[in-house]
Amino acid sequence: MKKVENTSRKVDSLTELHRVLGLPKPLHPLISFVDIEEVKIRSEELGNSFILNFYKISYKSNLCGQAKYGQHYYDFGEGGLVYTAPHQIFEVHKTESTGYMLLIHPDFLLSYPLAKKIKQYGFFSYSANEALHISDKEKETIFSIFKIIHDELQSRIDDFSQDVIISQIELFLNYSNRFYKRQFITRTVVNNDLLQNLEEILNNYFDHEKALTQGLPNVQYLAEQLNISSSYLSDLLRSLTGQNAQQHLHNRLIDKAKEKLSTTKSTVSEVAYELGFEHPQSFSKFFKTKTNLSPLEFRQTFN
Repeated sequence: MKKVENTSRKVDSLTELHRVLGLPKPLHPLISFVDIEEVKIRSEELGNSFILNFYKISYKSNLCGQAKYGQHYYDFGEGGLVYTAPHQIFEVHKTESTGYMLLIHPDFLLSYPLAKKIKQYGFFSYSANEALHISDKEKETIFSIFKIIHDELQSRIDDFSQDVIISQIELFLNYSNRFYKRQFITRTVVNNDLLQNLEEILNNYFDHEKALTQGLPNVQYLAEQLNISSSYLSDLLRSLTGQNAQQHLHNRLIDKAKEKLSTTKSTVSEVAYELGFEHPQSFSKFFKTKTNLSPLEFRQTFN
């Protein structure tokens, strides 16, 4: 029996997405503000997932209560914000939900500095279980900006409309950045547990010689083990240690290499393979770049 593949449908225009969601045509072809309560998904489209060709920022009230971060659950706030970048999968479900969606086609940002800057916001790469959970006070701020954008779209479009909306989007993203930093701080206990789990995963990886068969551990592997996205892991580590996930991983590799070089009689080649390097030369170059010493020079300092 031939297996039926569940393929995602690509949606390139806001007009097409509005049709799928049972909404009137957007007031502007490149930006749209949607009240989720007004969504009436067409029956033949139910169960489908979509790859959107635009940015989506959505607030949903049903993200309140318990939320999962990594391996933990906790309570916070009145709802949550989820950010999606172009070409990511968007799934629609016919569930009772209230909230809003802001849909922005990348072309709307062209000729503005935000077109480049928006790609630097890591939260567009977070998954739904890493949503930004906001307090009542933060919700007031977010909703006030939503209202300005909504009112601007409802008004007659003029030469200043795009400038006003772009400035509000940038303000919204700057507040989002602030609120995410707050989220990292207010979850100190959870985040410290996650950092401890990360160290245990790395220790287990090297102590059980997984590197010999699986190669160098990477950020994606660590994030999957912690049940979070790699972008969220990097931002979390940066808030806790001042370093992103790649830098943290490199430091742990160097620490492990120093430990093996100073406490074992393994050759430099053996140490390289035990850490997951395919070629000893790559390990030696990596070690010298990070320490200004070759592995042999470092070992000689202990003799």
